[in-house]
Amino acid sequence: MTNYDPIDKALNIKSEIVKTPDPHVKTKDVKKPDEIGKDYDYTRGNLYSLIEKGQEAINGIMEVAGETASPRAYEVAGQLIKSVADTTDKLMDLQKKVKEVDEDNNKTTNNVTNNALFVGSTSELSKMLKQGILNNKEGSNPKNEKV
Repeated sequence: MTNYDPIDKALNIKSEIVKTPDPHVKTKDVKKPDEIGKDYDYTRGNLYSLIEKGQEAINGIMEVAGETASPRAYEVAGQLIKSVADTTDKLMDLQKKVKEVDEDNNKTTNNVTNNALFVGSTSELSKMLKQGILNNKEGSNPKNEKV
């Protein structure tokens, strides 16, 4: 028996409790490559359609502006031209964003952590350092000259 049984009985319905996600808890929205491809194709198609319709509108308003010599018609034509140019920029930005997403998906992270821990006395450490320094000097001195 749930808390809603009397209400369900009165309304002659059966209620179900559905758990909705907490809006305050952020979940990482990771899209699969095929979803990204679908989104890309959809967005690209919409941008192409907007550009084509914008070009048709420019042609129409240019005819109106030429026939009427109205300053407002020329103003609208200028706004349409700017709008179409912005849309073509968005199309190019879309290409860049998809390329970045592909690079992020293909990138592998190689984290190398080198931690050295010496267990011994300070005299042993100084001997090891002295030998390492001498070996490095000999290795970096091709003529084997004394340093």
